[in-house]
Amino acid sequence: MKNYNKTNVTHSTSTVILLSIFAIITAWTPSKHTEPISSGGTEFKMKTIVLDAGHGGHDPGAVGRKSKEKDLALQVVLKLGKRIEEGLPGVKVIYTRTTDVYPKLYERPALANKHKADLFISVHCNSGGATTRRVKNSKGRYITRSVLNTSAKGTETLVCGFNRMDQQDVAIRENASILSEENYQDNYNGFDPNDPSSYIVFKLMKRQFRDQSIKLATYMQNEYSSSSRTNRGVKEQGLAVLATAGMPAVLTEIGFISNPSEEEFMMSSAGQREIVANLFNAIKTYKTSVEK
Repeated sequence: MKNYNKTNVTHSTSTVILLSIFAIITAWTPSKHTEPISSGGTEFKMKTIVLDAGHGGHDPGAVGRKSKEKDLALQVVLKLGKRIEEGLPGVKVIYTRTTDVYPKLYERPALANKHKADLFISVHCNSGGATTRRVKNSKGRYITRSVLNTSAKGTETLVCGFNRMDQQDVAIRENASILSEENYQDNYNGFDPNDPSSYIVFKLMKRQFRDQSIKLATYMQNEYSSSSRTNRGVKEQGLAVLATAGMPAVLTEIGFISNPSEEEFMMSSAGQREIVANLFNAIKTYKTSVEK
């Protein structure tokens, strides 16, 4: 977890940047459907799900005492994909990555759009961040030390949207991966993940799939709750990895890697089985609801 400083941008520059981003975002071609049931009454059938393991490669994501977010996310995604293929015949699973590599954030939803996916699901681990404290070292001198917040716990699922600037902490942390990409200014038309004012663009976006995304996210949170996990709710955030997905899309935080007990849970075979079962049941419930 890093501390990101806000970047000062002049009003005129911000306006140009935001309008440029909006033009790019609104120019993409959506998936083959905009509603689960077509206007002609033809029944919708879910055929393709894209699963995205957050971070990867040079980007470890959040780091716990024993594990890295990129590894836990990939382990869960691979197991979830297998469970979907076994439990939902006829549904194809496509992965944004199956190894320790880093697909750029914009490439992940682009893959889903290319394959005309019906769902895009990104799996991540949360972090409570760190605070600084003045403590005595071994020589009796006071020093400033970074201390990991180990008390935060629970699950939350995010959909692309716009919330108050002071509630964009998760979005800023997840979007920070952009900074590690070569030529990120060109890839995202000047979007600065460190600058909360850049997130105004998400307020301008017309989300065709907002209600469906919230429905899937709610099913996921209900499943987590049924397993006695702390429910931190469904939230709308300005997330680059979901912004251009032409289908219902969610980013689910399966637990806090900064919390030792939750980290152990997410690392364990039993914990991953439970998380996979929660996500699979939510997807199955969603599929049933839109195919009626």
